Amino acid sequence: MLGGKKVVVVLPAYNAESTLARAVEELDREIIDLVVLVDDASADQTVEVAKRIGLDPIRHAQNRGYGANQKTCYARALEAGGDVVVMVHPDYQYSPKLVVPMAGMVVSGEYDMVLGSRILAQRAVQQGMPWWKYIANRVLTGIENVVVRAKLSEYHTGLRAFSGDLLRALPLERNSDDFVFDNQMIVQALAADAKIGELSCPTRYADDSSSIDFRSSVRYGVGVLRTACQYRLHRMGVRRYPYLDVDRLVEPRGRSHAGAPAIS
Repeated sequence: MLGGKKVVVVLPAYNAESTLARAVEELDREIIDLVVLVDDASADQTVEVAKRIGLDPIRHAQNRGYGANQKTCYARALEAGGDVVVMVHPDYQYSPKLVVPMAGMVVSGEYDMVLGSRILAQRAVQQGMPWWKYIANRVLTGIENVVVRAKLSEYHTGLRAFSGDLLRALPLERNSDDFVFDNQMIVQALAADAKIGELSCPTRYADDSSSIDFRSSVRYGVGVLRTACQYRLHRMGVRRYPYLDVDRLVEPRGRSHAGAPAIS
C-alpha cells in the first residue's frame, strides 16, 4: 500500500513474451498490492511467461482490441478494491519504476489522473522515438489542446495512473475497443472535471517494443481528432455523446470541482 491506499498495476498485454518479465521485475512489489495482466489472445507465449513469473493472467479467448483489453483490466482492478490503478504497457516502452511516484501523485489527493509524458522535459527523438511518430504526436497533441482547451504535453502515452474514484465515474464500457480508447478516457476525465497531472518519463524504443501498423496509425489519428471534436461539441451542448455523459467528481470533502478542469 501507499499512504494507506491499495495500489493495483494493470498490464494490457499482446504478444509481450520477450519483454514482460523485464517489465514486471522493475515493479516495486513492496508498494504494489496486485498486478493484473490481461492477455488479448496473444499468438506467442505471453500467458505462459506470466504464469512462470507468478502472475495469474486473464486471457481473452479472441482478440478483442486494445481498448477492450483495458476495459477488462480496469474492471478487475476495481473489483479487487484498487484505490489507485496504474496502467503500464508490458512492452517496456515506459519505465515501470515510475509507477510508485505516479501513484503517489494520486494518493496525495492533488490529482485524479496522472500521465507519463515522453515529451515533457525530454528529447524524445534523441532518446529513440522515431521522428515521424514524434511529429505526429506533436501535431495531434497541438490540435487536441486547441480543440478541448486543455494544456497537456502528450495525449498518447501508455503510462497512466488513476484514482479508483475516477475510474468508477467513467462509463468505460461506452468507449471504443480500439486504440482511440486512450483518448476517449482523457476527454471523459476532462468532462468529469478531473485534476490531471503529468510526469516526465524516458522514451524507450527497441525491436521488441510493440507498434501499430501504418493503416492502424492513420485510423487512430482520425479517431483522435474525431474524439476531440466530439468533446467540444458535447461541452458546448451542440450534440450529446453517451460516452461523455459523465458525472463530475466529488472530492472527499464533499464539494465538486468548480470551473474548468485543472490541468498541470
